[in-house]
Amino acid sequence: MSETVTIATLDENGDSFDAYIARPKGEAKSAIVVIQEIFGVNAGIRRKCDKLAEEGYLAIAPDLFWRLTPGVELDPDIEPEFNKALEMMGNFDQDKGVRDIQATINYVRDLTQSGKVGAVGYCLGGRLAFMTAARTDVDATVGYYGVGIDNLLGEKAAIANPVMLHIPTEDGFVDKETQRAMHEGLDEHPKATLYDYEGLDHGFATEFGERRSEDAAELADSRTAAFFEQHLA
Repeated sequence: MSETVTIATLDENGDSFDAYIARPKGEAKSAIVVIQEIFGVNAGIRRKCDKLAEEGYLAIAPDLFWRLTPGVELDPDIEPEFNKALEMMGNFDQDKGVRDIQATINYVRDLTQSGKVGAVGYCLGGRLAFMTAARTDVDATVGYYGVGIDNLLGEKAAIANPVMLHIPTEDGFVDKETQRAMHEGLDEHPKATLYDYEGLDHGFATEFGERRSEDAAELADSRTAAFFEQHLA
């Protein structure tokens, strides 16, 4: 079962934002926040939530672009929409976005058997996933092809719970130098696990569209599933 819910921000001004929520058939064992790409809570992100619900999780995707264009949905395979997404990313306040993720974590924490909440993000969401691991009380976090994480490594000491990063080696938005910095900064971190995907480009695990690489997506998603099974039980 899926629906749209409204979540209050952590601010005192009474603002709120929408989130897509997918519930499992039975009682949810744990919850997972699905952090959008630059394309909004589109069909691909909703499908990520639906699949997690099929696995027994309560999955929720907050509309993090609500301050810019509430409810925006863009298609990365349509050039004008891709360009619009890049523009929105440039105008997006990431710090406020992480606060909205914390508000989402707070919203779902009491709705499950375990009380545990994980997060998984893609693209911009992969970067926000790393920020979430460092700045919130999330229990476990996964980031797919996160951008600009090298600029966030100064926050790694704040990561108290497990985090996994999926890194395609031919990512057009994350160059080799950035990938190297991520490994140098995180390979020895006791809570971090990094996986490289040789020859793969950004967006390889998207649910729909031209970017998807089926075998690599299934491998990465199987690692994510095992990770959450271990840390959100």
